[in-house]
Amino acid sequence: MKTSSSPSAGAAPGFSYSRAHFEHLVDLALGHAKRLGATDAGAEASEGCGLSVSVRKGELENVERNRDKSLGVTVYIGQRRGNASTSDFSEAAIRQTVQAAYDIARFTAEDPVAGLPDAGDIAQASEQPDLDLFHPWPISSEEAAQLALACEQAALGTSPRITNSEGAGVSAQQSHFFSAHTRGFSGGYPLSRHSLSVAPIAGRGNDMQRDAWYSSMRNANELASPQAVGRYAAERALSRLKSRKISTRECPVLFESPLAAGLLGAYVQATSGSALYRRSSFLLDSLGKQVLPRHIDISEDPHQRGGKGSAPFDDEGVRTRARQVVTAGRVEGYFLSSYSARKLGMKTTGNSGGSHNLVMSSRRTRPGDDLPAMLRKLGTGLFVIELMGQGVNYVTGDYSRGASGFWVENGEIAFPVQEITIAGNLKDMFRGIEAMGADTYNYGAKTVGSVLINRMKVAGS
Repeated sequence: MKTSSSPSAGAAPGFSYSRAHFEHLVDLALGHAKRLGATDAGAEASEGCGLSVSVRKGELENVERNRDKSLGVTVYIGQRRGNASTSDFSEAAIRQTVQAAYDIARFTAEDPVAGLPDAGDIAQASEQPDLDLFHPWPISSEEAAQLALACEQAALGTSPRITNSEGAGVSAQQSHFFSAHTRGFSGGYPLSRHSLSVAPIAGRGNDMQRDAWYSSMRNANELASPQAVGRYAAERALSRLKSRKISTRECPVLFESPLAAGLLGAYVQATSGSALYRRSSFLLDSLGKQVLPRHIDISEDPHQRGGKGSAPFDDEGVRTRARQVVTAGRVEGYFLSSYSARKLGMKTTGNSGGSHNLVMSSRRTRPGDDLPAMLRKLGTGLFVIELMGQGVNYVTGDYSRGASGFWVENGEIAFPVQEITIAGNLKDMFRGIEAMGADTYNYGAKTVGSVLINRMKVAGS
């Protein structure tokens, strides 16, 4: 591996350390682990930095610059594992960290499935494409404050009924890493994530409503304009004025697309290796079985250029690949790391660290199935735009969360509702998906349209 005479020699703008220096640090850690007698070892050096600026009611509220660094080491002695980390990049500190990981491994019980990934699963250099994940944003704190102020002003200027604000913010973040282990893997890359957000308040006295909106992208040039974010957040808050409760009932429920991404997240959680081998999932032994309607598909594409969930390899250095997770409602694969795969007697799916660019779609969806069309499909029922609480039991699938949104009659919004609870069981909710909208929204590494579920319990007054 390469070495560098100076940590910053060749470093990208904004970073204090170069890729070559990270390679040197990781090489040092792995070499020391082998000298101590480790059977295998892995190490990762990383650095992150960024700027966050917040404003409120036309005034600068906070400017924060963050910078952090870390070196993590994992050591194996046979099938005993130890890990330790440090933020001190001196050679003495790295040796001490490796020694600490080694000592932990010495006194840890053997685990028959512990170990680095199998050689056949490891991503080679030729299998690590540039996925266009790094777009540094050289924005000053003054420029960031002006963007945030413009966003908040757009919200406040939408209507006289926008009476207050919880503030607006701009964040510009970038990081890079290099990792390697003794099974022949080495790799790393830089990445960025930038955002703009605002949270206006509408109304006065006993009739006040808050809502928020944001835009988040790897490339700042692709962020929505501050005016568009501010106006949309304000319109959302305004639409919730004069909210009321409704009586307890059962009815169809339409989840707005950002919330529908949470349903997809619940599916991922239930089919992740750690939940499956611990027997703490409501979708145990679901591989090859029908758990969603036949019109539903879920795909995963880790190599989408610029994707928020893109990665040429997972956290263990295992190659990632595009695949069908669900086909016609049938489970085609789980989300497995090397460890969880061994616990289940299966093969890793390259998902150590999570899922990659999931898309949930329906074969029934047509290009014209926008939100108004989905409200018409809902007919008479509840359209949910906000969920509160963490009332999801992943062992049983029981689902109960506070909600607010709109009561819909004959396909048209009748009035806003609040202080209600929606409940059901995720197994039934998944099977009860009747339609998905073409109003797709990307929430992190998940893309999904609004989701219509045929029946849920709604607890109100």
